[in-house]
Amino acid sequence: MPESAVPVRVLIVDDQRPFREAAGAVAAAVDRFEVVGAVETAEEALAAIVRTRPDLVLMDVNLPGMDGVQASRLLRERHPGIVVVLLSSYDEAEFADLITDCGAAAYVPKAAFGPDRLEAVWMARPGSGG
Repeated sequence: MPESAVPVRVLIVDDQRPFREAAGAVAAAVDRFEVVGAVETAEEALAAIVRTRPDLVLMDVNLPGMDGVQASRLLRERHPGIVVVLLSSYDEAEFADLITDCGAAAYVPKAAFGPDRLEAVWMARPGSGG
């Protein structure tokens, strides 16, 4: 099956329900993207990954308990094939070093998060050839 026909399974991790719902709508607006779960904490995300087998995790930076940066590090160690995109309200320049450090594919400010940006991040992920 060509890559363009394979659904991209998306897990959303954010402690705010309105943003989880908005992120789900953004992901659903991208062709082939399928939301397979939405959880509130990093700890829940690490457990949900086993059940939902996502290709892409949209991870808030500021989470109760373990933050999104720590969770991204763990996730990439345990599941190196999963693409992580960090999200927060902070300016992109503040997170350039953190992205490299934690293994995330990208950081997208929540204010700039939309279907076009999400699809661009997915297409530019390491190993995509795009």
